[in-house]
Amino acid sequence: MQNKIKSMIEESIETKRLVQELSPQIEKAVQLVTNALKGNKKILLAGNGGSSSQASHIAAEFVGRYKIERKGLPAIALTTDLAAITAIGNDYGFDTIFERQLGALANEGDVFIALSTSGNSENLIKAAEASKKLNVHVIGLLGKDGGKMKNTSDIEILVPSDNTPRIQEAHLMILHIICELVEKELFEK
Repeated sequence: MQNKIKSMIEESIETKRLVQELSPQIEKAVQLVTNALKGNKKILLAGNGGSSSQASHIAAEFVGRYKIERKGLPAIALTTDLAAITAIGNDYGFDTIFERQLGALANEGDVFIALSTSGNSENLIKAAEASKKLNVHVIGLLGKDGGKMKNTSDIEILVPSDNTPRIQEAHLMILHIICELVEKELFEK
């Protein structure tokens, strides 16, 4: 069992090493989020399953704080309002749960961060398409080959792995990097 554990840790480390090649895209994401927040815009996040929890986690990091004691930043996880999700899902279908919320909550210049390990989540594809119509910027955190979401984002950060847990671990690392650098850009002098 220890060999299996070590192998999993090694795979996680190797995936994160490969993410270093995505530094230019991550930097662009930091700049996009920073500029949006400087312009009094908000960050909206969504994902399914584990990515849903990560969306909620990162929204909390923006609203609360990451490392720097500062004012809260406007961020909303579209995955947390169960009444909205179940009502929209029941009335319009699960594929529209994020699209419908974006239509109600997003404004031009906001940033939508979509997390999908496969890139094939229909509700996120529809949300990315809706974002374009609303002039909302899209950052796609994807995995595998990017799936149907490939080339639907303003900034695409595609983790080079086919293993869902490793992709999610890398997404969380990337999101933490974005939070930390956005805070530094906005609040460190």
